Formats: sequence, C-alpha cells, structure tokens
Amino acid sequence: MKKLALSLCVIAAMFTSCSSDDDNGSDGNQVEAPATYEFKREGTTTVDYNGQTTRIDMGEEFVTALLDNSKTEAELDGMFTNTGNYFSTTALNESTKNIRSKTAASSDYFSANTTVANQIKADFDGWIANQVTDVFPNWETTATVGNAGRLQEAGGTYRYINSKGLEYNQAINKSLIGALMVDQILNNYLSTSVLDAGTNRADNDAEIVAEGKNYTIMEHKWDEAFGYLYGTDDALAPLLNKDSFLNKYLSRVENDTDFTGIAEDIYNAFKLGRAAIVAKNYEVRDEQANIIREKVSEIIGIRSVYYLQAGKLTLGTDFATAFHDLSEGFGFIYSLQFTRQPGTDTPYFTKAEVDAYVAELMEGNGFWDVTSTTLDTISDEIAARFSFTVAEAATSN
Repeated sequence: MKKLALSLCVIAAMFTSCSSDDDNGSDGNQVEAPATYEFKREGTTTVDYNGQTTRIDMGEEFVTALLDNSKTEAELDGMFTNTGNYFSTTALNESTKNIRSKTAASSDYFSANTTVANQIKADFDGWIANQVTDVFPNWETTATVGNAGRLQEAGGTYRYINSKGLEYNQAINKSLIGALMVDQILNNYLSTSVLDAGTNRADNDAEIVAEGKNYTIMEHKWDEAFGYLYGTDDALAPLLNKDSFLNKYLSRVENDTDFTGIAEDIYNAFKLGRAAIVAKNYEVRDEQANIIREKVSEIIGIRSVYYLQAGKLTLGTDFATAFHDLSEGFGFIYSLQFTRQPGTDTPYFTKAEVDAYVAELMEGNGFWDVTSTTLDTISDEIAARFSFTVAEAATSN
C-alpha cells in the first residue's frame, strides 16, 4: 500500500505552503490549507468522522460474509441493517449506525425522491436474497449457461455466479461504493443543503460548536464527507488501498500513470475546503466541493470502463475471469447514477441510463451472451461523458 502522492507536498509544506492550496476567493478572506488534514480549536482536534469509519467496518464484514455459504438471508440482512448482532465486535453490534439507512439517502438526490431511494434499496435486498437462494445452494456445482454455480479461473480462484454469470457479492460491493460512499460524499455532506442547513452558517461564523463537541456543525459535515474516503486511516497521513470501497479504487486509479495526481487533487481539495470553513470563506469551500465531485465521479467512470475492457479480454476463453471483471463493472456502472457533475445538481448518468445499461448486460443469458461490441459501445459512451479515453481507463490495474 502506497502513501498518497501528496506526501511530497506535505513535506514541502513544513517549509512553505503548496501554492495550489492557497486561495483568496472573491470575498477576500485568505484561505491557507494546512500541510495535513489537521484542524484544532484551543489545542484540541475538531476532526471527527467515527460514524463513517463504523459503516466502512460494517461494510467490510458484510461483503466478506456474502461469500460464506453458511450464512442465512436473515444474517446477511441483519448485517446490512445492523439488527441481530451478526458482526464480530460488540462495538459494531451495539452501534446505532447501519449501512442500509445511508444507501441512496443523500439530501440532494433522495430526500425528495424516496420512491427511487426505495427502489435502489430494494435492489440490494434482492441481490442479498438471490445470493442465498440461488448461489449458495449451488456452491459446489459447476455453473453453466442458465444455471448458477461456480467457475474456476485459470489461476485457480473460484467465482460464484448466478444463472447469468453475475457475482452478486461483486455487484453489491461495487454498487455500495456509489450508493453509500459517493452519494454521501458528493450529494449529502458536501452539499450546501447540508453544510448550510438551519443556522449552520451563522453558527460557523460565530464559532458556535455543537453541543458537547469541539466542532461546528459545518466543520463536522465536511469531515463526515472526508471520512467516507479516508475513514479507516490517520487523517494526517492517509494511506490508500485501506478498505474495499472508494479508498481502494482511488488507489487503483492513482496507480495508473494516465491519472497519477488524482489522489493529491482530492486530498488537497478536502484540506482547502475544510480550511475555508475555518476561515468562513464559503466561496472557496464550494469550489473545493466541486473539485471533489469531479474527481470522485471520475473514479467511478474510469473503473466502469476498466472492468468492461478487462472482461472483454478473456470473454470466451476464461469465463470465470471474464465474469468476475464484468461483475465488478456491473457494480461500477450501477454507481454512475450517484456521481455529480460539478456546478450542477445532476449525475453524469441518470438512473434511467444506468438501468438501461444493466438491462443490456443482463439481456438473455447475461454475461454468457454479451459481446465485445456491446462492451465497447458502453465503454465509449461512458468515457465520452468524462475527460478520459477508453484506452486510458483500460490500462489501470
């Protein structure tokens, strides 16, 4: 696991600020980001994102359990909703947090659209149920066209698929990246509807902290967005590839030379935006939120294309490997509906567009029937919405 590329900037900042971290904004309030994501009030940290760390930890155990064929649907549902004491620690079981309630639950996209939010939650419920009723009973059966079971990759790993070649565990894992992490970061905690809710701006201006806390509500909301990306590590020197969700795939994209620097861009925007809140410069805050929206959305687009192209390479020769890649691609495509175009209230792809892609991939016998032409067409259409090419996305790892 590698340190963020921004570490050089951090070291340099011990002597001078990185120039990209400084911004005045039109209102004249000087904003200077610290070298790391460190913010204090009267000598005590104001950074707190423990709820996000908890949900990431729950997510890790949940997606692991999806490959334990001794689990019942009640147990898996219980991990998704945190009911029934199915986690490995008392802290998780006794937590008031859960995964399902924050899935497709952002202020901007779903507070006034509960019908769609419930449809998305129902997708996850259905995938969980189908893993138990369709895949688990066929755990030792060789999958064939139209029949669930397992397939072995050329390297020896077994993949457990439904009748159409889809790994439900991968669909759930990668779709949660969008429905939980991306949606909460881009469309909830970085939203002005959340940051400026109620008296938040006046309270932040007056440095009125939340009851019993050392942070203002606005500071905390920004930190909660930060936590969904970096919540399993130290904010002062966060590592990548530390969880199975957005943090992992930022690492994958950062390691592609076509996109090197994206990790530093995102971390710097989080730092500067948080510093802007301390400086009460909301123009700079919102500018950084838009940078994060663009870059995080790009991760989802890049990985969608990457997995479609990776799956194409072994389609027809190593079905287990191809179906594994395409299942990951399925999840990232599902996550496209939670992205956010900077400066707008709209995703890069609508739910209707995502649903159409999913239907196209699952048509007939699903991955058993899908063609390279279909995978290329979808890849081209996704890349065209972003600032990268199919060739660039296909070379990440």
